[in-house]
Amino acid sequence: MSRIGKLPISIPTGVTISQKDDVVTVKGPKGELSQYVHPSIKVNIEEAQIIFEVDENHIENYKQKQAYHGLYRSLVNNMVVGVSEGYTKTLELVGVGYRVSNQGNLVEFTLGYTHPIFLQLPKEVKVETKSERNQNPIIILESADKQLLGLICAKIRSFRKPEPYKGKGILFKGEVIRRKSGKSAAAK
Repeated sequence: MSRIGKLPISIPTGVTISQKDDVVTVKGPKGELSQYVHPSIKVNIEEAQIIFEVDENHIENYKQKQAYHGLYRSLVNNMVVGVSEGYTKTLELVGVGYRVSNQGNLVEFTLGYTHPIFLQLPKEVKVETKSERNQNPIIILESADKQLLGLICAKIRSFRKPEPYKGKGILFKGEVIRRKSGKSAAAK
């Protein structure tokens, strides 16, 4: 049995969970999310918690069933936390002349290229940008969907990956880049 899969998920107040066929739907104050659950995993929705069990009658590889057990429990738990509390990621632009601004969900980046980069974010993601004097520009992303938020952050980081020589790039707030020294002077 999976160590993660056997842990019950407590349902916070204001969150409703329903299951139809193999799809679990979670509704809460921050939104609504749905997730497919493999038929080899049984989802038991009780009054204050959700319990995931492996269906022994379903013919399949036992190790794969255990992997699904932990996977789907984690995915549904992320959905419950997302619709009740939400997820927030903060990105920081480190580099001379790097700027960011937004109008609604259209974000404009100036990252040292010959042209600005525009990124249209989905409506499920809320964005806020901050640019203060003598501070690095900051992007704050909020969403109920943890998977979507991670995907958006990875896309934004791909515009300027953090580099180890000067420490420039798009970093998560508080992330430390391991620096390299670069070329050494030639010994005579």
